[in-house]
Amino acid sequence: MNYPFWNVPYLSGGGVIALIATYHLLIALFAVGGGLYLAVAERKARREGRTDWLPILKKHSKFFLILTAAFGTTSGVGIWFAIGLANPEATSTLIHNFVFGWAIEYVFFIVELTTAAVYYYTWDKIEPKLHLMIGYIYAASSFLTLVIINGILTFMLTPGETWLSVAGSGNEASVFWYAFFNPTYFPSLFLRTLICWNLAGIWALVTAARIDGFKQPRLKHEIISWSAKWLIPGFVLVPLCFLWYLAMVPESSKQLLDLGISTIGQGTFTQVTRSVLITVMTSATILALVYFVAVRNSKSFGLGWAISLVLLAFAATAATEQAREMLRKPYVVGNFMYSNGVRKSEVEKFNAEGYLTHSPWAQTEVKNFYGDAETALVKKGELMFRGQCGACHTETGYRAMKELLKGRDERSIENILTTLHDYKEDSPYRKYMPPLVGNPDEIAALVKYLRTLTVPSHETALQQSTPLKTETKN
Repeated sequence: MNYPFWNVPYLSGGGVIALIATYHLLIALFAVGGGLYLAVAERKARREGRTDWLPILKKHSKFFLILTAAFGTTSGVGIWFAIGLANPEATSTLIHNFVFGWAIEYVFFIVELTTAAVYYYTWDKIEPKLHLMIGYIYAASSFLTLVIINGILTFMLTPGETWLSVAGSGNEASVFWYAFFNPTYFPSLFLRTLICWNLAGIWALVTAARIDGFKQPRLKHEIISWSAKWLIPGFVLVPLCFLWYLAMVPESSKQLLDLGISTIGQGTFTQVTRSVLITVMTSATILALVYFVAVRNSKSFGLGWAISLVLLAFAATAATEQAREMLRKPYVVGNFMYSNGVRKSEVEKFNAEGYLTHSPWAQTEVKNFYGDAETALVKKGELMFRGQCGACHTETGYRAMKELLKGRDERSIENILTTLHDYKEDSPYRKYMPPLVGNPDEIAALVKYLRTLTVPSHETALQQSTPLKTETKN
């Protein structure tokens, strides 16, 4: 409410976050598992006298350093930039509640970056035991960054009753550890650790694929087979950890998943169910390709196949994260803040006093708008749309309102908004959409604006009306 709205045409702010976050996670989780992979692989090679492994591991550590330090860190900054613009209220809540956690994470992150660079640049330059110790220090520090980040991510789904009891009072810091070790913390930590191991094996196959299988067939087969084993714990234990995770998720958050599973035979799938099915199918495909293409035919396993596995891992990561995000709906912070940044405790106030009246940036736009009464009303409705709908919808693009409202007249749109505004227990939208807040005039303005999206002639008339002007006041 206290920040301007970040309008991203066609994609939406949430879409930008999803793209950056999936790309980042594919690398960040590899940064955790891949560090342990290098240390364990080097230890194995030195203990068993497999000196032919060491040049390959050195190449892999260079690939690892470039990918994680350059692309992983920049995409991490990109996530902060995107979430700060797309949902500043939620970002502010995380910063105020977990500033101590972020500080700890940054310390581990600096150690992680430093040791990754030292590990690569000291190959064959220091004692093997010392070099191996550096590898294990990196593995430990990278895992500790996951330990911290996991607490903050799981807090957004299940902040816990203790934190909710003091939320908004200014005493949130007093229950920091309750919020951090929230109900889904440990199952999520185990799940993410297993995924880290899986990605360590998958990314290692990219390096292994570049070994000449005709000149060094035995070496290539050994490294591929050993790397493939890193996928086994994940594929065996992930289903069990997922069931544990679901057991900790609030019942209200599981309703969409339960609905989708119970109606699969009828062809009805919720977004959560689709995401889970995509994760299962892509994971099964990865397992099959690794065994039949990589392990069984290691000599001819090339870079193209390895990249295909990475792309499948990208799809699985994207689907899994989407399912996790959808489980939070209609909240961005469970039972505290809705996905559009409106706090649950503020709903009644906004309904009585108005939504736009509490937004300085919206008030400025309304004040500086020049046009007739009709276009002024539509402009007011546009501001309502940006503030309350724009987090998940666009006009034309991702979850486009033009498509969702296609063929609906003004009365039909009004009925939908009334249902969202009343937000009754039996509302079909309640499971995944936040309530629509605002006074009657603001709701009526939103109806007018949404109507312009469904009638092309209205759009044309609006474009031909007096353009928006702003005054420059000294």
